[in-house]
Amino acid sequence: MKNKIISVIVNVVLCLVITATIVVGFVGGGAETVSSDRGNLYYRSPSPRGVSLMFNVYENTDNVMKILDILDEYGAKATFFVGGCWADDNVDCLREIASRGHEVGSHGYFHRDHDKLSYAENVEEISVSVKLIDAVLGTQTALFAPPSGAFSDATLSASESLGLKTIMWSRDTIDWRDGDVDLIVKRATENLENGEFILMHPKDVTVKALPQILNNVRQSGYSAVTVSYNLGE
Repeated sequence: MKNKIISVIVNVVLCLVITATIVVGFVGGGAETVSSDRGNLYYRSPSPRGVSLMFNVYENTDNVMKILDILDEYGAKATFFVGGCWADDNVDCLREIASRGHEVGSHGYFHRDHDKLSYAENVEEISVSVKLIDAVLGTQTALFAPPSGAFSDATLSASESLGLKTIMWSRDTIDWRDGDVDLIVKRATENLENGEFILMHPKDVTVKALPQILNNVRQSGYSAVTVSYNLGE
């Protein structure tokens, strides 16, 4: 009986440790990341060639333009995961992102929770956004980032069936919630490692924090590169 109780306690402790590790991987600020045995799901680059800044875009087109100017100033490249409904209303900005040498990926069309969608609904939501991006840019979209980081096996299967890699992050700046520049910079760059994917949005605080983030990336000895380049594409 005593051995059974000890075994239960050990299992509970292990579960708590694993859960804590997963949380750290999602929030950022540490080296731990979540892994998956699915070949098309990435939280960071397994063969790093730099650090990837990722901007999820459904709003604030003016800030997107400011971000592009800052990236140009630092000679940095980034990946913009754009929502289809935003892209449809901001074709000129979408083209500007691509013309400046940045990568454009899909962020779905209506910012839905993809973990709640069936396989067919995932395919529809993702494919409509991809077709729009490809039609506007004349390119072939390679990446998909699920809104809110919400995905299921159906999402991964749908993404893979469309020839896309599903991208998550190793660091979340949580800039959509917090307006503290120093906090955003810290989340993005503290103990930074090569190959990391850093999640941001076109918020006012992000525009203010971005020069410091890029300086810290440079001082860490890394380059700011697109996700596909980081993955060796």
